Amino acid sequence: MANLKEVRNRIVSVGSTMQITSAMKMVSASKLKRAQDAILKMRPFANKLREILENLSSGWDPSESTYARQFLGEKKNVLLVIITSNRGLCGGFNANIIKKASLLIRTEYKNCNINLITIGKKGTDFFKKTNYTLAASHNEILNALSYANAAPVAEQIMQDFAKCNYDHVELVYNQFKNAAVQLPVNEQFLPVIPPEIDSSKTNTTDYIFEPNKSEIVLDLIPRSLKTQLYKALLDSQASEHGARMTAMHKATDNAKEMIRILKLNYNKARQAAITGEILEIVGGSEALNS
Repeated sequence: MANLKEVRNRIVSVGSTMQITSAMKMVSASKLKRAQDAILKMRPFANKLREILENLSSGWDPSESTYARQFLGEKKNVLLVIITSNRGLCGGFNANIIKKASLLIRTEYKNCNINLITIGKKGTDFFKKTNYTLAASHNEILNALSYANAAPVAEQIMQDFAKCNYDHVELVYNQFKNAAVQLPVNEQFLPVIPPEIDSSKTNTTDYIFEPNKSEIVLDLIPRSLKTQLYKALLDSQASEHGARMTAMHKATDNAKEMIRILKLNYNKARQAAITGEILEIVGGSEALNS
């Protein structure tokens, strides 16, 4: 068993770590509230935009839009937009996304030319060490996440797709469910999939188009794509804070349990030392009396 000084130092060290993890938990809880409010407000807007697009797309020819162009044959040039975080200490948040992206590359896109755009330092650092082409990294977006900062990234991806640099673009990110649950998902970004119109619905909204339906649809598609990327970033941000809060909560609980065990060991060692000293005193006293 370690001596008393070593155990005391260990207790102090674990206590300091527990204070740090507890503070990080409270900071993440505060940030999670704002991030959760942002994604919950964004989802109705994105859903309404999709609903309007569905109503407008009745009878619309997808070939009229560059972003809805479907390439014939197998996918050849694939772009994956991988969204992680700039910081760690958030459990399996980053590892799950890296694993999800790596699995997609090895299975679904194993015969494709893979290009990557990373948003988040953790993903960038990992994929720099691989043989895949890292087209760009936009880690700075996460430092001040906003629609204005996310839109240029979506525009660049759309321009590259329009130039036929890629025939398929997919987003890989953590979808926020709650503070304890984040789901790694991948969703198609480009080409745009024309909304399926349910012919059984009779209560479709009657719009007055100005200038005309096609021009409005062509204008809505880029807006919808920018919104889709921004929503994915908001999902990832809320998931990150939820994962970090949960991880720090578990770390704090583990530190408390470790301190309890260390104190128990310390008391045992201290009691054993005191007992040993008493025995030495008694033994010495009996030796003097004999």
